Amino acid sequence: MKIALIGYGKMGKAIEEIAMANGDEVVLKITIDNTEDFTVENLQKAGVAIEFSTPHSAVGNIKKCFDAGIPVVCGTTGWLKDLDAIKEYCAQKQGAFLYASNFSIGVNLFFALNKYLASLMNAHNEYDVSMEEVHHTQKKDAPSGTAITLAEQILENIKSKNNWVNNVTDNSSELEITSKREGDVPGIHTIKYNSPNDYIEITHSAYNRKGFAAGAVQAAKFIIDKKGIFSMQDVLGL
Repeated sequence: MKIALIGYGKMGKAIEEIAMANGDEVVLKITIDNTEDFTVENLQKAGVAIEFSTPHSAVGNIKKCFDAGIPVVCGTTGWLKDLDAIKEYCAQKQGAFLYASNFSIGVNLFFALNKYLASLMNAHNEYDVSMEEVHHTQKKDAPSGTAITLAEQILENIKSKNNWVNNVTDNSSELEITSKREGDVPGIHTIKYNSPNDYIEITHSAYNRKGFAAGAVQAAKFIIDKKGIFSMQDVLGL
């Protein structure tokens, strides 16, 4: 597999390490220091692109991959207001696109657990649900994309909650998300159901970025030679 890495920060380097260990080849690495190399011609040397850049550059990066005719896997968060436009552009270009707020296999299993638990808790109004997420100090968006995915699952299943907020709230119809930025924490997400008598808590804690990187490489292998819009649920068969 020949890979174009768009974004070569900590995640990009972790992806490169996993890919090379698998015998794959990174044929293009794009950073803020070599944007002149980010051309359709150079992209076409790869069979797939993996995009981990910044919220303000993700949309343009993804579109350029479609213009080059190569499938793209995107893990950048904070740009999803433009997701529908990207899906439309993908269809116009007959491309392939896979977005995930988190590529970790463990997190995607956690998504399934979160959704199931929320469906059970909907009948028990004595429990109030809240969320906390902790990430490294260099993370640019808050709440995290993973937290937003978890929150949307909760809102779909717990009818007493109408929307999420990224602050402390006394409004019982709001799902409270607390965001913390500490050190070099790869990611910790905790869902807590609290009642006057007890509480239920589920947590996913990442030890490092290798799980995210391995999932992104697995997603890249999955999407090659495909057309359309995909998710990690498709990759993992969940």
